[in-house]
Amino acid sequence: MASRFSGALQITNLDDFITPSQECIKPIEIQASKSKTGARIKIEEDGAPVLLNKAGESEKLQKVEITLSDCLACSGCITSAESVLVTQQSQEELLKVFREKVSQSRSGDGTCSTYIVVSLSVQAVLSIAERYNLSPEQGLTKLAGYFYQLGADTVLDMTVADDFALLESAKEFVERYKVAKSGSKNQLPMLSSSCPGWVCYAEKTHGSFILPYISVTKSPQQIMGSLVKYHLAETMGLSPEQVYHVSLMPCYDKKLEASREDFYNNQSKSRDVDCVITPIELEQMLNENNIPLSEINEKEVQRPFEPQMDKLKNDLYGHSGSGSGGYADFILRYAAKQLFDEEIVTVEFRSLRNPDFQEAIFQKDGETLLTFAIANGFRNIQNLVQKLKRGKCPYDYVEVMACPCGCLNGGAQIRPSSNIQPRELALKLDSIYHELPQSNPEKNQVVQNLYKTWLGGEYTDKALTFFHTQYHEIKKMNTALAIKW
Repeated sequence: MASRFSGALQITNLDDFITPSQECIKPIEIQASKSKTGARIKIEEDGAPVLLNKAGESEKLQKVEITLSDCLACSGCITSAESVLVTQQSQEELLKVFREKVSQSRSGDGTCSTYIVVSLSVQAVLSIAERYNLSPEQGLTKLAGYFYQLGADTVLDMTVADDFALLESAKEFVERYKVAKSGSKNQLPMLSSSCPGWVCYAEKTHGSFILPYISVTKSPQQIMGSLVKYHLAETMGLSPEQVYHVSLMPCYDKKLEASREDFYNNQSKSRDVDCVITPIELEQMLNENNIPLSEINEKEVQRPFEPQMDKLKNDLYGHSGSGSGGYADFILRYAAKQLFDEEIVTVEFRSLRNPDFQEAIFQKDGETLLTFAIANGFRNIQNLVQKLKRGKCPYDYVEVMACPCGCLNGGAQIRPSSNIQPRELALKLDSIYHELPQSNPEKNQVVQNLYKTWLGGEYTDKALTFFHTQYHEIKKMNTALAIKW
Protein backbone atom coordinates (compact mmCIF):
# COMPACT_ATOMS: atom_id res chain seq x y z
CA MET A 1 0.00 0.00 0.00
CA ALA A 2 2.86 2.39 0.72
CA SER A 3 3.77 2.65 -2.93
CA ARG A 4 0.54 4.54 -3.63
CA PHE A 5 1.50 7.38 -1.37
CA SER A 6 4.17 10.03 -1.34
CA GLY A 7 7.78 9.59 -0.31
CA ALA A 8 6.92 11.18 3.01
CA LEU A 9 5.21 7.96 4.05
CA GLN A 10 8.21 5.85 3.20
CA ILE A 11 10.63 7.77 5.37
CA THR A 12 8.76 7.22 8.60
CA ASN A 13 5.89 5.09 9.85
CA LEU A 14 2.20 5.15 9.10
CA ASP A 15 1.46 7.46 12.04
CA ASP A 16 2.95 10.35 10.12
CA PHE A 17 0.45 10.04 7.27
CA ILE A 18 -2.89 11.80 7.22
CA THR A 19 -5.13 9.09 5.84
CA PRO A 20 -7.59 10.03 3.11
CA SER A 21 -10.99 10.91 4.49
CA GLN A 22 -14.21 9.32 3.31
CA GLU A 23 -15.64 12.82 3.04
CA CYS A 24 -15.33 14.47 -0.35
CA ILE A 25 -16.76 17.73 -1.50
CA LYS A 26 -17.48 16.51 -5.02
CA PRO A 27 -19.30 13.15 -4.93
CA ILE A 28 -23.06 12.70 -5.40
CA GLU A 29 -24.96 15.66 -4.02
CA ILE A 30 -28.43 14.86 -2.72
CA GLN A 31 -30.91 17.71 -2.50
CA ALA A 32 -32.74 17.90 0.78
CA SER A 33 -36.28 16.59 0.50
CA LYS A 34 -39.19 18.54 1.96
CA SER A 35 -41.08 15.34 2.70
CA LYS A 36 -40.31 13.04 5.60
CA THR A 37 -39.98 9.97 3.46
CA GLY A 38 -36.58 8.33 3.50
CA ALA A 39 -34.39 7.46 0.57
CA ARG A 40 -31.46 5.20 -0.13
CA ILE A 41 -28.82 4.79 -2.80
CA LYS A 42 -28.42 1.68 -4.92
CA ILE A 43 -25.42 0.98 -7.14
CA GLU A 44 -26.42 -0.65 -10.42
CA GLU A 45 -24.37 -3.38 -12.12
CA ASP A 46 -22.76 -0.81 -14.39
CA GLY A 47 -21.66 1.20 -11.34
CA ALA A 48 -24.27 3.93 -11.81
CA PRO A 49 -25.75 5.29 -8.53
CA VAL A 50 -29.55 5.35 -8.30
CA LEU A 51 -31.63 7.16 -5.67
CA LEU A 52 -34.59 5.09 -4.39
CA ASN A 53 -37.40 6.57 -2.31
CA LYS A 54 -39.83 4.65 -0.11
CA ALA A 55 -42.41 4.63 -2.87
CA GLY A 56 -40.07 2.51 -4.96
CA GLU A 57 -39.40 5.24 -7.47
CA SER A 58 -35.86 5.52 -8.75
CA GLU A 59 -33.83 8.41 -10.07
CA LYS A 60 -30.50 7.97 -11.77
CA LEU A 61 -27.91 10.19 -10.16
CA GLN A 62 -25.39 12.04 -12.25
CA LYS A 63 -21.83 10.80 -12.10
CA VAL A 64 -19.23 13.37 -11.24
CA GLU A 65 -15.66 13.98 -12.32
CA ILE A 66 -12.92 15.06 -9.97
CA THR A 67 -10.51 17.61 -11.40
CA LEU A 68 -7.43 19.13 -9.86
CA SER A 69 -9.28 22.34 -9.01
CA ASP A 70 -12.02 20.33 -7.29
CA CYS A 71 -9.39 18.69 -5.12
CA LEU A 72 -8.48 22.10 -3.76
CA ALA A 73 -11.97 22.26 -2.29
CA CYS A 74 -11.80 18.85 -0.62
CA SER A 75 -12.41 18.44 3.09
CA GLY A 76 -10.55 15.21 3.58
CA CYS A 77 -7.22 13.94 2.31
CA ILE A 78 -3.98 15.86 2.10
CA THR A 79 -0.74 14.06 1.19
CA SER A 80 -2.66 11.61 -1.00
CA ALA A 81 -3.35 14.51 -3.38
CA GLU A 82 -1.15 12.87 -5.98
CA SER A 83 -3.68 10.06 -6.40
CA VAL A 84 -6.28 12.53 -7.72
CA LEU A 85 -6.74 12.53 -11.47
CA VAL A 86 -4.58 15.48 -12.47
CA THR A 87 -4.93 15.37 -16.21
CA GLN A 88 -3.99 19.01 -16.77
CA GLN A 89 -0.82 18.55 -14.70
CA SER A 90 0.52 15.33 -16.21
CA GLN A 91 3.60 14.60 -18.29
CA GLU A 92 1.25 13.53 -21.10
CA GLU A 93 -0.28 17.01 -21.15
CA LEU A 94 3.17 18.61 -21.07
CA LEU A 95 4.44 16.52 -23.97
CA LYS A 96 1.25 17.34 -25.88
CA VAL A 97 1.99 21.06 -25.50
CA PHE A 98 5.55 20.55 -26.74
CA ARG A 99 4.36 18.50 -29.72
CA GLU A 100 1.81 21.15 -30.69
CA LYS A 101 4.48 23.84 -30.49
CA VAL A 102 6.92 21.88 -32.67
CA SER A 103 4.14 21.16 -35.17
CA GLN A 104 3.12 24.82 -35.38
CA SER A 105 6.73 25.93 -35.72
CA ARG A 106 7.28 23.62 -38.69
CA SER A 107 4.23 24.91 -40.53
CA GLY A 108 3.56 28.27 -42.12
CA ASP A 109 6.18 30.90 -41.46
CA GLY A 110 7.84 28.87 -38.71
CA THR A 111 6.44 30.92 -35.85
CA CYS A 112 4.41 29.74 -32.88
CA SER A 113 2.09 31.74 -30.66
CA THR A 114 3.03 29.73 -27.55
CA TYR A 115 6.23 30.70 -25.75
CA ILE A 116 7.30 27.93 -23.35
CA VAL A 117 9.24 28.80 -20.20
CA VAL A 118 10.56 26.12 -17.82
CA SER A 119 11.60 26.97 -14.25
CA LEU A 120 13.81 24.51 -12.36
CA SER A 121 13.80 24.30 -8.55
CA VAL A 122 17.12 23.47 -6.89
CA GLN A 123 15.66 20.57 -4.84
CA ALA A 124 14.32 18.84 -7.95
CA VAL A 125 17.58 19.39 -9.84
CA LEU A 126 19.57 17.77 -7.01
CA SER A 127 17.27 14.74 -6.97
CA ILE A 128 17.68 14.19 -10.71
CA ALA A 129 21.43 14.82 -10.63
CA GLU A 130 21.84 12.23 -7.89
CA ARG A 131 19.73 9.70 -9.80
CA TYR A 132 21.93 10.00 -12.91
CA ASN A 133 25.27 10.37 -11.11
CA LEU A 134 25.77 13.95 -12.24
CA SER A 135 27.13 16.97 -10.43
CA PRO A 136 24.52 19.60 -9.51
CA GLU A 137 25.70 21.92 -12.31
CA GLN A 138 25.67 19.05 -14.81
CA GLY A 139 22.17 18.12 -13.67
CA LEU A 140 21.03 21.70 -14.29
CA THR A 141 22.58 22.03 -17.74
CA LYS A 142 21.49 18.54 -18.84
CA LEU A 143 17.92 19.33 -17.80
CA ALA A 144 18.11 22.62 -19.67
CA GLY A 145 19.32 20.73 -22.74
CA TYR A 146 16.48 18.20 -22.42
CA PHE A 147 13.76 20.84 -22.20
CA TYR A 148 15.26 22.82 -25.09
CA GLN A 149 15.31 19.58 -27.08
CA LEU A 150 11.59 19.14 -26.35
CA GLY A 151 10.86 22.65 -27.61
CA ALA A 152 11.22 25.04 -24.65
CA ASP A 153 12.08 28.65 -25.51
CA THR A 154 13.58 29.59 -22.15
CA VAL A 155 14.84 27.52 -19.19
CA LEU A 156 15.43 29.33 -15.89
CA ASP A 157 16.72 28.58 -12.43
CA MET A 158 14.66 29.88 -9.50
CA THR A 159 17.24 31.68 -7.33
CA VAL A 160 15.64 35.07 -7.87
CA ALA A 161 12.20 33.74 -6.82
CA ASP A 162 13.71 31.97 -3.78
CA ASP A 163 15.35 35.22 -2.69
CA PHE A 164 12.19 37.26 -3.20
CA ALA A 165 10.24 34.73 -1.10
CA LEU A 166 12.77 34.95 1.75
CA LEU A 167 12.89 38.75 1.73
CA GLU A 168 9.12 39.17 1.56
CA SER A 169 8.61 36.60 4.33
CA ALA A 170 11.20 38.32 6.52
CA LYS A 171 9.64 41.75 6.03
CA GLU A 172 6.22 40.29 6.78
CA PHE A 173 7.51 38.77 10.02
CA VAL A 174 9.03 42.06 11.19
CA GLU A 175 5.71 43.85 10.61
CA ARG A 176 3.75 41.11 12.37
CA TYR A 177 6.14 41.23 15.33
CA LYS A 178 5.68 44.99 15.70
CA VAL A 179 1.90 44.71 15.49
CA ALA A 180 1.88 41.84 18.00
CA LYS A 181 3.91 43.89 20.48
CA SER A 182 1.30 46.65 20.21
CA GLY A 183 -1.29 44.22 21.54
CA SER A 184 -2.90 42.72 18.43
CA LYS A 185 -3.73 39.03 18.53
CA ASN A 186 -3.31 36.27 15.93
CA GLN A 187 -0.06 37.72 14.59
CA LEU A 188 2.46 35.32 16.10
CA PRO A 189 3.69 32.73 15.64
CA MET A 190 3.99 33.37 11.92
CA LEU A 191 3.85 30.04 10.10
CA SER A 192 5.52 29.58 6.73
CA SER A 193 3.35 29.21 3.63
CA SER A 194 5.70 27.80 0.98
CA CYS A 195 4.51 24.18 1.48
CA PRO A 196 1.16 23.62 -0.29
CA GLY A 197 0.54 20.33 1.52
CA TRP A 198 0.66 22.14 4.85
CA VAL A 199 -1.46 25.04 3.56
CA CYS A 200 -4.16 22.71 2.19
CA TYR A 201 -4.22 20.82 5.48
CA ALA A 202 -4.63 24.08 7.41
CA GLU A 203 -7.43 25.29 5.15
CA LYS A 204 -9.35 22.04 5.29
CA THR A 205 -8.80 20.95 8.87
CA HIS A 206 -8.32 24.00 11.08
CA GLY A 207 -9.77 26.78 8.95
CA SER A 208 -10.32 30.19 10.50
CA PHE A 209 -8.37 29.32 13.66
CA ILE A 210 -5.00 28.62 11.99
CA LEU A 211 -5.14 30.74 8.83
CA PRO A 212 -4.41 34.14 10.49
CA TYR A 213 -1.03 32.78 11.58
CA ILE A 214 0.05 31.63 8.11
CA SER A 215 2.32 33.90 6.11
CA VAL A 216 0.66 35.55 3.12
CA THR A 217 3.90 35.61 1.12
CA LYS A 218 3.69 33.45 -1.99
CA SER A 219 5.89 30.41 -2.42
CA PRO A 220 8.91 30.62 -4.76
CA GLN A 221 6.97 28.69 -7.40
CA GLN A 222 4.20 31.27 -7.51
CA ILE A 223 6.57 34.23 -7.27
CA MET A 224 8.37 32.73 -10.26
CA GLY A 225 4.97 32.59 -11.95
CA SER A 226 4.54 36.33 -11.43
CA LEU A 227 8.04 37.02 -12.75
CA VAL A 228 7.49 34.94 -15.87
CA LYS A 229 3.92 35.94 -16.72
CA TYR A 230 4.00 39.62 -15.80
CA HIS A 231 7.62 40.72 -16.17
CA LEU A 232 9.41 38.44 -18.61
CA ALA A 233 6.37 38.31 -20.91
CA GLU A 234 6.08 42.09 -20.90
CA THR A 235 9.75 42.62 -21.73
CA MET A 236 9.34 40.26 -24.70
CA GLY A 237 6.20 41.94 -25.95
CA LEU A 238 4.01 38.95 -25.06
CA SER A 239 0.75 38.72 -23.16
CA PRO A 240 0.49 36.31 -20.16
CA GLU A 241 -1.74 33.90 -22.06
CA GLN A 242 0.89 33.53 -24.80
CA VAL A 243 3.38 32.15 -22.27
CA TYR A 244 3.12 28.52 -21.15
CA HIS A 245 4.98 28.27 -17.85
CA VAL A 246 6.26 24.91 -16.60
CA SER A 247 7.89 24.38 -13.21
CA LEU A 248 9.97 21.37 -12.15
CA MET A 249 9.22 20.86 -8.45
CA PRO A 250 9.95 18.18 -5.79
CA CYS A 251 6.34 17.82 -4.65
CA TYR A 252 3.05 16.62 -6.15
CA ASP A 253 1.15 19.13 -4.02
CA LYS A 254 2.78 21.92 -6.05
CA LYS A 255 0.32 20.89 -8.76
CA LEU A 256 -2.50 21.76 -6.37
CA GLU A 257 -0.87 25.08 -5.54
CA ALA A 258 -0.52 26.02 -9.20
CA SER A 259 -4.23 25.26 -9.73
CA ARG A 260 -5.52 27.53 -6.97
CA GLU A 261 -8.01 30.12 -8.21
CA ASP A 262 -5.94 32.77 -6.42
CA PHE A 263 -3.24 32.22 -9.02
CA TYR A 264 -5.55 32.46 -12.02
CA ASN A 265 -5.91 35.74 -13.93
CA ASN A 266 -9.51 36.07 -15.07
CA GLN A 267 -8.69 38.89 -17.48
CA SER A 268 -6.02 37.03 -19.40
CA LYS A 269 -7.52 33.58 -18.71
CA SER A 270 -4.05 32.47 -17.65
CA ARG A 271 -2.46 30.70 -14.69
CA ASP A 272 0.83 31.90 -13.24
CA VAL A 273 2.10 28.32 -13.53
CA ASP A 274 0.42 26.25 -16.23
CA CYS A 275 1.99 22.88 -15.53
CA VAL A 276 4.02 21.35 -12.72
CA ILE A 277 6.23 18.38 -13.50
CA THR A 278 8.14 16.40 -10.88
CA PRO A 279 11.42 14.43 -10.80
CA ILE A 280 9.54 11.12 -10.71
CA GLU A 281 7.53 12.09 -13.78
CA LEU A 282 10.60 13.39 -15.57
CA GLU A 283 12.38 10.09 -14.92
CA GLN A 284 9.36 8.31 -16.42
CA MET A 285 9.47 10.57 -19.48
CA LEU A 286 13.14 9.74 -20.03
CA ASN A 287 12.62 6.00 -19.50
CA GLU A 288 9.56 5.77 -21.76
CA ASN A 289 11.47 7.43 -24.59
CA ASN A 290 14.70 5.54 -23.82
CA ILE A 291 16.63 8.80 -23.40
CA PRO A 292 19.72 8.65 -21.12
CA LEU A 293 20.01 12.06 -19.46
CA SER A 294 23.80 11.72 -19.49
CA GLU A 295 23.74 11.79 -23.30
CA ILE A 296 21.73 15.02 -23.55
CA ASN A 297 23.74 18.00 -24.77
CA GLU A 298 24.30 20.51 -22.00
CA LYS A 299 22.70 23.93 -22.39
CA GLU A 300 22.93 26.97 -20.15
CA VAL A 301 19.94 28.28 -18.24
CA GLN A 302 19.06 31.79 -19.28
CA ARG A 303 19.14 34.89 -17.07
CA PRO A 304 16.59 37.28 -18.56
CA PHE A 305 16.13 39.24 -15.34
CA GLU A 306 19.70 40.60 -15.32
CA PRO A 307 20.71 41.34 -18.95
CA GLN A 308 22.63 44.41 -17.89
CA MET A 309 24.83 42.49 -15.47
CA ASP A 310 27.85 40.27 -15.82
CA LYS A 311 27.12 36.57 -15.85
CA LEU A 312 27.33 34.99 -12.42
CA LYS A 313 29.94 32.32 -11.85
CA ASN A 314 27.36 29.71 -10.89
CA ASP A 315 23.88 28.81 -12.07
CA LEU A 316 22.69 26.81 -9.06
CA TYR A 317 22.47 28.29 -5.57
CA GLY A 318 21.33 27.14 -2.15
CA HIS A 319 20.65 29.02 1.08
CA SER A 320 21.93 28.69 4.61
CA GLY A 321 19.66 26.79 6.95
CA SER A 322 17.31 24.02 5.91
CA GLY A 323 17.26 22.40 2.49
CA SER A 324 13.68 23.64 2.13
CA GLY A 325 15.01 27.11 1.39
CA GLY A 326 16.32 28.25 4.77
CA TYR A 327 13.27 30.25 5.85
CA ALA A 328 13.74 30.04 9.61
CA ASP A 329 17.47 30.72 9.37
CA PHE A 330 17.17 33.79 7.13
CA ILE A 331 14.15 35.34 8.85
CA LEU A 332 15.74 34.97 12.30
CA ARG A 333 18.91 36.75 11.18
CA TYR A 334 16.91 39.42 9.35
CA ALA A 335 14.61 40.04 12.34
CA ALA A 336 17.49 40.24 14.83
CA LYS A 337 19.06 42.93 12.68
CA GLN A 338 15.90 44.91 11.94
CA LEU A 339 14.27 44.67 15.36
CA PHE A 340 17.24 44.58 17.74
CA ASP A 341 20.12 45.95 15.68
CA GLU A 342 22.05 42.72 16.16
CA GLU A 343 24.04 40.88 13.49
CA ILE A 344 23.90 37.07 13.74
CA VAL A 345 26.57 35.32 11.72
CA THR A 346 25.27 31.79 12.18
CA VAL A 347 22.03 30.39 13.55
CA GLU A 348 22.17 27.12 15.49
CA PHE A 349 19.08 24.94 15.41
CA ARG A 350 18.99 22.01 17.85
CA SER A 351 16.79 18.96 17.53
CA LEU A 352 14.19 18.44 20.23
CA ARG A 353 11.87 15.44 20.31
CA ASN A 354 13.03 14.20 16.89
CA PRO A 355 15.33 15.36 14.05
CA ASP A 356 12.38 16.90 12.23
CA PHE A 357 11.55 19.31 15.02
CA GLN A 358 14.26 21.88 15.67
CA GLU A 359 14.49 25.07 17.67
CA ALA A 360 16.73 28.15 17.72
CA ILE A 361 16.78 30.99 20.24
CA PHE A 362 18.09 34.53 19.83
CA GLN A 363 19.22 36.12 23.09
CA LYS A 364 20.68 39.52 23.90
CA ASP A 365 22.08 40.53 27.29
CA GLY A 366 20.75 37.28 28.74
CA GLU A 367 17.19 37.92 27.56
CA THR A 368 15.44 35.65 25.05
CA LEU A 369 14.07 37.89 22.33
CA LEU A 370 13.13 35.49 19.52
CA THR A 371 12.36 31.78 19.44
CA PHE A 372 12.13 30.04 16.07
CA ALA A 373 11.38 26.45 15.09
CA ILE A 374 11.35 24.07 12.13
CA ALA A 375 8.53 21.49 12.04
CA ASN A 376 8.73 18.85 9.29
CA GLY A 377 6.20 16.04 8.88
CA PHE A 378 2.56 15.84 9.93
CA ARG A 379 3.25 14.36 13.35
CA ASN A 380 5.16 17.49 14.30
CA ILE A 381 2.63 19.71 12.55
CA GLN A 382 -0.21 18.22 14.58
CA ASN A 383 1.72 18.75 17.81
CA LEU A 384 2.35 22.36 16.79
CA VAL A 385 -1.34 22.96 16.05
CA GLN A 386 -2.36 21.47 19.40
CA LYS A 387 0.04 23.79 21.20
CA LEU A 388 -1.46 26.74 19.36
CA LYS A 389 -4.99 25.68 20.32
CA ARG A 390 -3.99 25.40 23.97
CA GLY A 391 -2.29 28.79 23.86
CA LYS A 392 1.05 27.22 24.75
CA CYS A 393 3.07 27.74 21.59
CA PRO A 394 6.36 29.41 22.59
CA TYR A 395 7.52 30.30 19.07
CA ASP A 396 7.59 33.55 17.13
CA TYR A 397 8.09 31.84 13.78
CA VAL A 398 7.86 28.24 12.54
CA GLU A 399 9.08 26.90 9.21
CA VAL A 400 6.49 24.22 8.43
CA MET A 401 6.93 21.51 5.80
CA ALA A 402 4.66 18.51 5.26
CA CYS A 403 7.43 16.07 4.35
CA PRO A 404 9.86 14.69 6.94
CA CYS A 405 13.31 16.13 6.12
CA GLY A 406 11.59 18.93 4.19
CA CYS A 407 11.57 19.68 0.46
CA LEU A 408 14.69 17.69 -0.40
CA ASN A 409 12.61 14.66 0.57
CA GLY A 410 9.52 15.87 -1.27
CA GLY A 411 6.92 13.26 -2.15
CA ALA A 412 7.78 13.49 -5.86
CA GLN A 413 11.55 13.25 -5.55
CA ILE A 414 13.08 10.20 -7.24
CA ARG A 415 12.97 7.14 -4.99
CA PRO A 416 16.22 5.75 -3.59
CA SER A 417 17.80 2.62 -4.99
CA SER A 418 17.48 -0.63 -3.07
CA ASN A 419 20.84 -0.25 -1.32
CA ILE A 420 20.04 3.04 0.40
CA GLN A 421 17.34 4.05 2.87
CA PRO A 422 15.08 7.08 2.20
CA ARG A 423 16.46 9.08 5.12
CA GLU A 424 20.01 8.34 3.99
CA LEU A 425 19.22 9.74 0.55
CA ALA A 426 17.55 12.80 2.05
CA LEU A 427 20.59 13.48 4.23
CA LYS A 428 22.90 13.02 1.24
CA LEU A 429 20.91 15.54 -0.79
CA ASP A 430 20.98 17.90 2.18
CA SER A 431 24.77 17.65 2.29
CA ILE A 432 25.03 18.35 -1.46
CA TYR A 433 22.63 21.29 -1.09
CA HIS A 434 24.79 22.93 1.55
CA GLU A 435 27.89 22.51 -0.60
CA LEU A 436 26.34 24.76 -3.25
CA PRO A 437 27.26 28.45 -3.35
CA GLN A 438 24.86 30.30 -1.07
CA SER A 439 22.74 33.18 -2.25
CA ASN A 440 22.25 36.14 0.09
CA PRO A 441 18.86 37.70 -0.74
CA GLU A 442 19.80 41.07 0.75
CA LYS A 443 22.85 41.30 -1.52
CA ASN A 444 21.23 39.90 -4.65
CA GLN A 445 21.56 42.83 -7.07
CA VAL A 446 19.06 41.25 -9.46
CA VAL A 447 16.40 41.30 -6.76
CA GLN A 448 17.19 44.88 -5.75
CA ASN A 449 17.09 45.98 -9.40
CA LEU A 450 13.70 44.35 -9.96
CA TYR A 451 12.31 46.05 -6.86
CA LYS A 452 13.33 49.41 -8.35
CA THR A 453 12.59 48.96 -12.05
CA TRP A 454 9.69 46.51 -12.21
CA LEU A 455 7.88 47.00 -8.90
CA GLY A 456 8.62 50.65 -8.24
CA GLY A 457 9.81 49.92 -4.71
CA GLU A 458 9.69 47.27 -1.99
CA TYR A 459 6.35 48.22 -0.41
CA THR A 460 4.27 49.16 -3.43
CA ASP A 461 0.83 47.86 -4.38
CA LYS A 462 2.47 46.11 -7.33
CA ALA A 463 4.85 44.21 -5.04
CA LEU A 464 1.91 43.30 -2.80
CA THR A 465 -0.09 42.00 -5.75
CA PHE A 466 2.67 39.89 -7.28
CA PHE A 467 4.24 38.52 -4.09
CA HIS A 468 1.38 38.09 -1.62
CA THR A 469 -1.76 35.96 -1.60
CA GLN A 470 -4.56 34.84 0.71
CA TYR A 471 -5.91 31.59 2.11
CA HIS A 472 -9.44 30.38 2.64
CA GLU A 473 -11.24 28.20 5.13
CA ILE A 474 -12.79 25.23 3.35
CA LYS A 475 -16.09 24.21 4.89
CA LYS A 476 -17.01 20.57 5.10
CA MET A 477 -20.13 19.46 3.29
CA ASN A 478 -22.53 16.67 4.10
CA THR A 479 -22.39 14.35 1.12
CA ALA A 480 -23.44 10.87 0.21
CA LEU A 481 -20.08 9.37 1.11
CA ALA A 482 -20.34 10.88 4.59
CA ILE A 483 -23.54 9.00 5.36
CA LYS A 484 -23.20 6.46 8.15
CA TRP A 485 -24.70 3.28 6.78
